[in-house]
Amino acid sequence: MNIPEATKPAIWGAIGGAIVAMVIGFTWGGWVTGGTATQMQTTSAESAIVQAFTPLCVVKAEQEPEQIALLKEEASYQRDNFVVEAGWVDNVSEKYRSEVADACGDSIVEGME
Repeated sequence: MNIPEATKPAIWGAIGGAIVAMVIGFTWGGWVTGGTATQMQTTSAESAIVQAFTPLCVVKAEQEPEQIALLKEEASYQRDNFVVEAGWVDNVSEKYRSEVADACGDSIVEGME
């Protein structure tokens, strides 16, 4: 097949333009690969689960005001253990229990201040 000499620069320009478009798209355009999109989706779903169960935990905690006073005395890194031991996150799956307990403990203490 004979390709006219004038079309070779156009083909190389199209190839170069596609490469530049991909570099700009992935660098500044917000493009992501399928793996990154899946990871972002998983993170978003886990965050939604934590946000959904935190108010339920707070409601359970409000039913035990004497425990809330003890929670405030705990160090911030021990609040999640306190919440789990108090049984306020028993309805949460084991996979998300620690994250929900941490968010719940922080919400309760911040609400008291």
